[in-house]
Amino acid sequence: MIIKIKKSTLTVIFRCHSSFIVISAIVHLSWCQLSDLSFCPNEGRVAAAAGVDVSDRMKSRIPVVLLACGSFNPITNMHLRLFEVARDHLHQTGRYQVIGGIISPVNDNYRKKGLVAARHRVAMARLALQTSDWIRVDSWESEQVQWMETIKVLRHHHSEMLRSLPRMEDPDQGSASSPASAAVPELKLLCGADFLKTFQIPNLWKDTHIQEIVEKFGLVCVTRAGHDPKGYVSDSPILQRYQDKIHLAREPVQNEISATYVRKRYLLQRGAKVCITRMDIYHEG
Repeated sequence: MIIKIKKSTLTVIFRCHSSFIVISAIVHLSWCQLSDLSFCPNEGRVAAAAGVDVSDRMKSRIPVVLLACGSFNPITNMHLRLFEVARDHLHQTGRYQVIGGIISPVNDNYRKKGLVAARHRVAMARLALQTSDWIRVDSWESEQVQWMETIKVLRHHHSEMLRSLPRMEDPDQGSASSPASAAVPELKLLCGADFLKTFQIPNLWKDTHIQEIVEKFGLVCVTRAGHDPKGYVSDSPILQRYQDKIHLAREPVQNEISATYVRKRYLLQRGAKVCITRMDIYHEG
């Protein structure tokens, strides 16, 4: 039986032989499936107390790392919300287990109006992510000598991910060769619906890059009001061909706040706000 809950207090009842064991636990989450305790924030505590072994269930899922590219000018609570919505969506499919998230601020040579120096954007992101136990900021893209196309950023992080995995020993050579196949996670590009729409802009993207992004890596797109992501997919022959690699996650909380408004009102993580004040960035004379 699957039960979706919103309340902060969860009572879990397990049948043990002829009696019942009742366990109460405090959980902090927006949605949780009672049938899948392995994806609740306090799953370890609840499962251990109940004597439930979730390791087999975890092993059956495909591990996923989410990568978000963008200016992060500055990073906001809405950016972090994208990761949470995407993770919830993938977990609810029953196929995936999100094991990490990467934020990759764009290079200074992107030449976007109002874009502050990458070192400030990276610093703000690091401060904003201090409380996250699964999302991190990576400065590789921002440290390159030139602006990097999205596909190159994906290739880099995919290579780094493979390099960090345990190696499988080659029985013929007696040495480490390829990563163990069962442990290889998938890297997926995380984006908003407005990003997905840019694939329709003539000459902005190379068709070969779009195909590699969706075919080799896959997309997780968090939708919001005013966009028609299904329409964007159906209007693109490439996206339509690989639509099974595109996950459309609905944002349950509608939010139409612009990045400009965020900079003016500081709707940010506290650490990022402190960084902005100390560095005197986004100052409008």
